[in-house]
Amino acid sequence: MDAISQSLGASSIRTRGGQSDIRKRAMAVGIGNFMEWFDFAIYGYFAAVIGMLFFPSSAPGVSLLSSLAVFAVGFLSRPFGALILGPIGDRFGRRAVLIITVFGMGVCTTIIGLLPSYEAIGIAAPILLIAMRFIQGMMVGGEWSSAGIYIVESAPSNRRATAASVITGTAGLAFLFGTFTAASISSALDDAQLAAWGWRLPFVASIVMTGIAVFIRRKLGDTPVYEEMVRQRDSHKAQAPSKAVRRRAFITTFAFSALFGVSLYYFITYANNHLVSTVGMPRSSALWLCSIALVVYVIVNPLIGRLSDSIGRRKLLLAAAAALTLLAYPIFLLLNTGHPLAILLGLTVMGVLVAITAVMDVVLLVEVFPASIRSTGAALGHNLALAILAGPGPFIAAALIRQTGDANLPAAYLAAVSLVCLVVLWKTLPETRDNDISRF
Repeated sequence: MDAISQSLGASSIRTRGGQSDIRKRAMAVGIGNFMEWFDFAIYGYFAAVIGMLFFPSSAPGVSLLSSLAVFAVGFLSRPFGALILGPIGDRFGRRAVLIITVFGMGVCTTIIGLLPSYEAIGIAAPILLIAMRFIQGMMVGGEWSSAGIYIVESAPSNRRATAASVITGTAGLAFLFGTFTAASISSALDDAQLAAWGWRLPFVASIVMTGIAVFIRRKLGDTPVYEEMVRQRDSHKAQAPSKAVRRRAFITTFAFSALFGVSLYYFITYANNHLVSTVGMPRSSALWLCSIALVVYVIVNPLIGRLSDSIGRRKLLLAAAAALTLLAYPIFLLLNTGHPLAILLGLTVMGVLVAITAVMDVVLLVEVFPASIRSTGAALGHNLALAILAGPGPFIAAALIRQTGDANLPAAYLAAVSLVCLVVLWKTLPETRDNDISRF
């Protein structure tokens, strides 16, 4: 992340403090974003263990399906978070949302780590788990778009995609650290220890990161774009965007966010569980393979940002959508071989494509919306797409295999979503690299 912030600081920027200010903003937003996504990721990595403890069942696969269904709850609650936190960002500033989300996520994650199991308190255990996941989802519903808006609005106009890669890169680092943590714990403990207390460690430890993140974000100022928007609003000179502008921006956002979300959670969450539950790999081996692919994902994020700042957004995003459509099935063929090198190749190809969709998602959330409705519009469009299509993705993938026995069938869902998004984006997405993001 420091390399990214240095790259951003190389160009002039109209913020107080210049180069040092943008570095401070990048670091502050990146640390908080890392913490939020680490908290969200570790649930996915321990989904199988959590399923056995909170949704015990003797039927094969039912506990995992139940746990992944609760994973989806965290997505279904995102639009509620967007409805609440989005307007706060437009009315009271981007910084306010960043403080709320990082605090709420940290508290909920810690509570999950302390919850008694079904065996201890019965039906209250899964109810409390679902409640915490619901609130977590609301917090994430505000974090991704607000963090992206904050860092991109603070960046030089010719470095906006590079700035966006701070968000996607630190999220990738969080998933990588979550994978490393899960792999280390799984390798060091036997199954009984892991189920009894081992899985709880990263959840409880997140309270420390929460305190650090809240402290750092409280010291931030707001973005130059937001401050200019406030001046325009107070002077009554600006006009609200038309319904046509809002509708087109929402449709476009829903499409690129769906493409990003479905591919991301196939890559981040489902792939690991697929390798363990369907392919039959040891959990530690699957986690290490996912970790290597995540390293590639993190490395390419700033490279994609710089490339997009040079050639634009539209070409890259349409290319990624087409590739995910065509390569979804071959990727699953590689995963299902059970051969480590073939699996790593499949995961790496997917990781590069997901990185393109991720960086484009963040920068486009800023560039397709006028400033006055950006926080609300971006949060709603993004989170509705993730709630409707991305959140249920791992559950749908597991259910398809359970119903048909075909280990390659999850590719159909990924390919279908990618194809629909490709068509929509081809029709609705203009080139936005040179857009004036301060327009009201």
